[in-house]
Amino acid sequence: MYKTNKKILNISLLIILSFFTGFAFNSDDGLKFTKQMITEAGNLIGLEFTKTEKDSMGVLLKEQFEYYQTIRNTKLKNDVVSAMSFNPIPLGFKNPINKNGITLSDYSDIKTPEKINDLAFYSIGELSYLLKIKKITSLELTKFYLSRLTKYNPILHCVVTLTEELALEQAKKADENFAKGIILSPLQGIPYGVKDLLSTKKYKTTWGAMPYKNQFINEDAEVIKKLTKAGAVLVAKLTMGALAMGDYWFGGRTRNPWDTSKGSSGSSAGPASAVSAGLVPFAIGTETWGSIISPSTVCGVSGLRPTYGRISRTGAMALSWSMDKIGPICRNAEDLAIVFNSIYGDDPNDQTLFDYPFAYSPKIDFTKMKIGYLKSDFENDYDFKKQDSLTLNTLRKLGAELIPIELPDIPVNAIQIILTAEAGAAFDDFTLSGKDDLLTRQGKYAWPNIFRASRFIPAVEYVNANRIRYQLIQEMNKLMKKVDFYIAPSWEGDDLLLTNLTGHPCVVVPNGFSKNGTPTSISFIGRLFEEGTIISAAGAFQDATDFHLKHPKIFE
Repeated sequence: MYKTNKKILNISLLIILSFFTGFAFNSDDGLKFTKQMITEAGNLIGLEFTKTEKDSMGVLLKEQFEYYQTIRNTKLKNDVVSAMSFNPIPLGFKNPINKNGITLSDYSDIKTPEKINDLAFYSIGELSYLLKIKKITSLELTKFYLSRLTKYNPILHCVVTLTEELALEQAKKADENFAKGIILSPLQGIPYGVKDLLSTKKYKTTWGAMPYKNQFINEDAEVIKKLTKAGAVLVAKLTMGALAMGDYWFGGRTRNPWDTSKGSSGSSAGPASAVSAGLVPFAIGTETWGSIISPSTVCGVSGLRPTYGRISRTGAMALSWSMDKIGPICRNAEDLAIVFNSIYGDDPNDQTLFDYPFAYSPKIDFTKMKIGYLKSDFENDYDFKKQDSLTLNTLRKLGAELIPIELPDIPVNAIQIILTAEAGAAFDDFTLSGKDDLLTRQGKYAWPNIFRASRFIPAVEYVNANRIRYQLIQEMNKLMKKVDFYIAPSWEGDDLLLTNLTGHPCVVVPNGFSKNGTPTSISFIGRLFEEGTIISAAGAFQDATDFHLKHPKIFE
């Protein structure tokens, strides 16, 4: 384990540097390494050199060790970005979307419910219409959701901090604007929650982890600034798996509203659980490798993982600079479009953003589209096979001619070391300080052990993994030229990891229930920057089914 003890730190560094040497040498503080220690360390990366080659490299490796120590002495906070920016755009790429704008469904037939509790599961579009025609006020709605959050959090453990004072202030402002005839966006007056890795003024940002449970980052993340500008009302900082893994956090385990004996999956555990239980109309989550898709699946809600580089990450905890993405979790597909339209776009403080427009309409004609499906994945024997087969049949009934496709034959599982290496760097000081012992999860595949193991990923392999990633991007571009979008099982095969590596957008929506009564889901994968297409496609599927309208009984 890596601790602050200088001698132990120097031993770990020198062992890594001795991978390529067959002899022992002394560090500046007198620590001596035997040939056996160095040989065993060298075995970790599977390379051998002759004695002459090892002798020649010894001087350079000693110099590199001094460079490493200099780097270690340069303190880097989590919000310091990497200078190596990931570019998901393939050669010759041209985005066909040339104008901004969204068209929403007609909500004029929506009625105010007889019981206010029925508002819990109204969509953003429905609530927005009722607010606009003054059938309800934002203050009433905000107090209603704050009450539900307070009532059900002891069951779900999905809330870190209620932002009640801020929420009431924002709700009053929204009502004032409505009274003046000012409507900033469809989100005006709508309460929401955020995953607690987005910084907020005056409220803690805990990252779900014990060492950071009292952390204050006194600035609003760019996403929150955009939502504030749109008139939305922040009611809660919601739970996340510690440092963005799983559903265990320093306060316990976030629960699945459909079966509270089980977790809500992760790492956007709180956002998915809260939306599912009707505690907020929408929430903001993040995904690096499944952290929107997975909890949205088990909680039976709709989630959007946008194209990499679509939404600013300023003010968000960094885990992997080349894979982190921010996206909404909502009741239905169209709500995803409403939220996304307010949070995507420019931020001068985030150089990873790409300036592409967003267009959405609920109208879509499957008969005029080329729609792929991952044939071999759907043919495998897996848990959601029955539900997914029925989904494909529904799409065919809607006019879709499904084209069998296969993902590029590239070893994506091996290049997950990109995430591991970047995560280890993002939490380097956390590991070396020994704070990793304070995390709730301490297993072989938990962060503390992963961070430690990441120290042994050679820089050459990290660079070459990114070169393979470049090839993957080019091959996926060839595939996406054949289809407008494709359908994939949410958890089967390599699609989830692969598309997180390439940066392609995904919409996940509920498509049935498992044998134990928890929801299942299906994924719509789109071309880069074409979120509007897959949101429309998912919306058409939801119009033909009612899975998104079902809610866990105990929270109704």
